[in-house]
Amino acid sequence: MKVTLSVIKADIGSIAGHICPSSRLVDAVKGYVDKEGKKLIKDFYVGYTGDDIFILFTHQLGKSNRDIHQLAWDAFIEGTGVAKEQGLYGAGQDLLADSFSGNIKGMGPAVAEIEFEERPNEPFLLFTADKTDPGAYNLPVYLSFADPMHNAGLILSPKINQGFTFTIMDVSYTEKDRVIELNAPEDIYNLAALLRDNERFVVESVHSRADGSQALAASTTRLHNIAGKYVGKDDPVLLARVQGSFPAAGEVLSPYSIGHYVAGFMRGSHNGPLMPVTQNSAASFFDGPPLVNCLGFCIQEGRLTEPVDCFAQPYWDHVREKVSRKACELREQGFSGSAMLPYSELEYGGIVETMEKLDSKFKLR
Repeated sequence: MKVTLSVIKADIGSIAGHICPSSRLVDAVKGYVDKEGKKLIKDFYVGYTGDDIFILFTHQLGKSNRDIHQLAWDAFIEGTGVAKEQGLYGAGQDLLADSFSGNIKGMGPAVAEIEFEERPNEPFLLFTADKTDPGAYNLPVYLSFADPMHNAGLILSPKINQGFTFTIMDVSYTEKDRVIELNAPEDIYNLAALLRDNERFVVESVHSRADGSQALAASTTRLHNIAGKYVGKDDPVLLARVQGSFPAAGEVLSPYSIGHYVAGFMRGSHNGPLMPVTQNSAASFFDGPPLVNCLGFCIQEGRLTEPVDCFAQPYWDHVREKVSRKACELREQGFSGSAMLPYSELEYGGIVETMEKLDSKFKLR
């Protein structure tokens, strides 16, 4: 059976600033999908990470389907109405268009989709991040699919040691999708050269070189490239099929123990370590730290099992302690140097305007 997984995520309102959505908002989105999606979808799941709510759909309508994207957009509009009624902060913040235009990509919400023929057992992982941008996934994806230090299957499994093809998007190019395909292991150094630049080059998808099937899809939306100004971080999503001809679930999860530094944090203008958190976690410290949650599912004939919260296992408590220390140490540096993003990446309008005013006051001597 051919099935499509579509995950669509947006910030449409939050309690007490950029903390988390209200239960009424979540219920409104869930209720709308349940009522209006019966003829379109096989199954769905709604949750949140930080102040962003996501909808995971299973269906048979293929990627970029207008009706599925419309359903998500309308559900977010429904939730935005509740956010306005409750006076939540940032109501409808990520909905950057006045009306739906056929495809939710480029309208603000983050989108990732995979279409495939179901295997007899079909496990996959759903990653949802907050207070960061799509480049946050670059290092974990590289390590999971190209580095035997994290993916032992590259050495031990004949099903995956042929490697993977990475599709990388240049997200700074806004006229069209500018992409490149690189193969691991042959192009591993070129791959590293691109993926080190999290703000420009982003993993869009990964395919198995053994059979050509898609293993991974990630969102590539940069909100400041759409809106032309800071309206919130991009808060990316990622879908990864696991086991068999793909990395094992544990090999995909392993790199998140690093707590690597990513862009985001307060006002989308700082660097901070990516913290693996349990599902439906709120953001708090300095509007962060940058958060990522992972839910694991199996799917059969389009129907989802209940999710397993992959970062709820006790091991990750140790990782969260390490990440907290890393966050505190960098925050002690305040606005100085690497604690804040370079000027070219600062999205908050105030400092951009300040720098423009100061520039005119410089004198040559």
